[in-house]
Amino acid sequence: MRKYLFGTGLLGAITGGVTLLRALRNDAPFTWRVALAWLSWGISLALAIGAIIDVRRAGQGQIVAQDSPIHGREEKILRKRVNR
Repeated sequence: MRKYLFGTGLLGAITGGVTLLRALRNDAPFTWRVALAWLSWGISLALAIGAIIDVRRAGQGQIVAQDSPIHGREEKILRKRVNR
C-alpha cells in the first residue's frame, strides 16, 4: 500500500491541489486560467490513480489495458510481486 500512496504521480497531484487551494484562499478572482488549472489538476489526479490501478492489476496477474504505460511489462511486475 505504501508504494501506491507515495508514488511520484500521486504526490505531484496532491501538491498541485494544495497549491491551487492556497491560491483560492487569497480571494483571487476566478478566471479562465484558474478554471484551466483546476481542470489540469483533475486530469493529473485521474492519470495518477489510473496508473496505480494498472500496477495493482498487473501485480495480481490481471489484464491491463493496451493504452496503459505498463502494458507489455505485466509479467515482470507479477514476477517481482511473487518473489517478495
